Amino acid sequence: MTVLAIQSQVVYGHVGNSAAVFPLQRLGHDVWPAPTVVLSHHPGHGGAGGGPLPADHVASVLRGLVALGRLNECHAVLTGYLGTTANGIAALATVAALREANPRAVYLCDPVMGDRHTGLYVARDLPDFFRTHAMPRAEITTPNQFELERLTDKRVTTLESALHAAEALRALGPRIVVVTSLERADAGEEVAETLAVGSDGGWLVRTPRISKVPQGAGDLFAALFLGHYLKARDLPQALARAVASTYGVLLASSDLGLDELALVQAQDEIVAPSARFDPARIR
Repeated sequence: MTVLAIQSQVVYGHVGNSAAVFPLQRLGHDVWPAPTVVLSHHPGHGGAGGGPLPADHVASVLRGLVALGRLNECHAVLTGYLGTTANGIAALATVAALREANPRAVYLCDPVMGDRHTGLYVARDLPDFFRTHAMPRAEITTPNQFELERLTDKRVTTLESALHAAEALRALGPRIVVVTSLERADAGEEVAETLAVGSDGGWLVRTPRISKVPQGAGDLFAALFLGHYLKARDLPQALARAVASTYGVLLASSDLGLDELALVQAQDEIVAPSARFDPARIR
């Protein structure tokens, strides 16, 4: 299948499309990468060069893709770090054109805008764009806990409150909400959790917590989840496989002492993860 991936790109390291394209390809999908931001490296390393691409440039690239007349060959859109609201508007116009060409196409919106450790790191108008424009058009969304709270204005401290917030986000439009980096008072500090809620129920996956996680883990997970979901459209199966592969790559990155994802070194984890984590049905 073919995925149009609209998000940031770095020259050095693995975040945004630089974390998503290769894993999707390893799962057997063709990928059309469209950058919204081009940076020398992740800003967390300091001194990053580059920045968001001009909105008219991004819109022109996407309009040209639509005009090519090949959107019927595309099965999904993945959006991540957008840089500006204008880039998001161009991305949603492309989603609309894709659904005209292929009504079964899937749109996964990863609402990248911050995390619990750094807070909001995008333009202040982007959260409202995600809430009022992107969520109603997305079939799947993969926020981390900070983003879930920001989008729903609901504090998450327990599993019940996480489920309540996930349902509130589903009410905005997405059929499936997958919450990454879940931290709650009623779980042990030694585990990391991912929660998925859909129309058929909710599932929770636990893995051992890895102390140092490189940037790009969320981008990797979103791509893996979409890649597996496209194959069978099975929520718990896609959740289990995406979590297992993400954990395998993160563990390899930690074992190798890397501050970037070990995508190349641990690429076998993408297609045949060495660990298995079965989702527990919680509703």
